[in-house]
Amino acid sequence: MKKYPFVLAALLATVASGSALADPAAAAQKAGCMACHAMDKKLVGPSFKDIAAKYKGQGDAVAKLSDKVRKGGSGVWGPIPMPPNPEAKIGDADLKDVVGWLLKG
Repeated sequence: MKKYPFVLAALLATVASGSALADPAAAAQKAGCMACHAMDKKLVGPSFKDIAAKYKGQGDAVAKLSDKVRKGGSGVWGPIPMPPNPEAKIGDADLKDVVGWLLKG
């Protein structure tokens, strides 16, 4: 245990924060989300702020939006479809962290 104090400290910090993802904004950028979405203005798709407002208070919002990101879809925010985002671009755990982060607005 003495050999790995930094690893243990990092693990405890991750568990304490409830998130393994250090920078959700960077993960959203890397996954391509920012090509169509912005924090506070509509681009091709709705802003993260508008998404957070629409799903505020819904207990299943993280699961619902994560599923929507995976499968893609259209009609909720207008006629322009959102393409599916495969796990190869962003893993399930990171996706849930990003969705949770954007819902906090």
